[in-house]
Amino acid sequence: MVLLDQRLLPGEVVYITYTDFRELAQAITDMVIRGAPAIGVTAAMGVAMGVERSPAKSLEEMRAEFPVICETFARTRPTAVDLFWAIERFRQKFEALARESASANGAGRLAYIRAGLVAEAKAVHQERREADERIGRFGAELLPKAGRVMTQCNAGALATGGIGTALGVIRMAVEAGHKIDVLVPETRPYLQGARLTAWELHQDGIPLTLITDNMVGHFLKTGGVGAVVVGADRIARNGDTANKIGTYGIAVLAREHQIPFYVAAPLSTIDLSIASGEQIPIEERSAEEVTHLRGVRISPDVRAAHPAFDVTPARFIAAIITERGVARAPFEESLARLAKFDA
Repeated sequence: MVLLDQRLLPGEVVYITYTDFRELAQAITDMVIRGAPAIGVTAAMGVAMGVERSPAKSLEEMRAEFPVICETFARTRPTAVDLFWAIERFRQKFEALARESASANGAGRLAYIRAGLVAEAKAVHQERREADERIGRFGAELLPKAGRVMTQCNAGALATGGIGTALGVIRMAVEAGHKIDVLVPETRPYLQGARLTAWELHQDGIPLTLITDNMVGHFLKTGGVGAVVVGADRIARNGDTANKIGTYGIAVLAREHQIPFYVAAPLSTIDLSIASGEQIPIEERSAEEVTHLRGVRISPDVRAAHPAFDVTPARFIAAIITERGVARAPFEESLARLAKFDA
């Protein structure tokens, strides 16, 4: 599998080829690839890679190795539910393929399972692309015909493998003729806004203004912002949404200034098994990512906190845009309805 190393953007465009599932899992941890949907796609590819390249000679050996492959990916990033969605999907697919190949001989059975999981991984990627376009079409209708839109972090092609969720909405709106200028907060400490979102929008020729995180309130108050649209890493049953740290503050400020706040995410990001955002695990990343910038210390040698995500309560969210339609409050009802709808 080939990944664009997002840690080096926009200064360098470097691709890394992975042939070992353990190295690919480490790439997720190290944020070579990031963004909840993209993590899900990568995990799908990684599990398939692990099985395809496994030295197992029998189904029994493969059954013993398969949980190890899955657990290796499960340990990478705790907040992004797409990761666990992909792993569970592949657990079920593995068992289905094992049943379907019951009449085959040992080598033939393993070949069938390996080919089936590779095909499933490709299907996940294609589904992601198609879902992004549907999210974009639904969301574009909610954006102003002209004016400013704010986003947060990076929920673009780099984060999904398609056209993006939040940026997919913006892209589809621009394609439909909306005259939009995007306000892009830098998104400390990893600078996904400054490095990645600004890069994607600039590549597409979409007007943008890069701002520091502490300018958000000023621009929501004075900058003529017509909407905020962000991605998500996990959405609870009641609509509470975990996204990159700083999103909660933007949502509160948007409410204060009567600006609609939208979340764009695939159904795989919705976790109906948890009742509220209080149950969403928040990843605590290295303090060094706060105290250092590209390996250079920017603070004294002091303790630093780095929760990678925060949770925006559902009451601040005007709508959640999915590939099956737009959910509005009460989210417990609308999200469950969209999740159960057979598309």
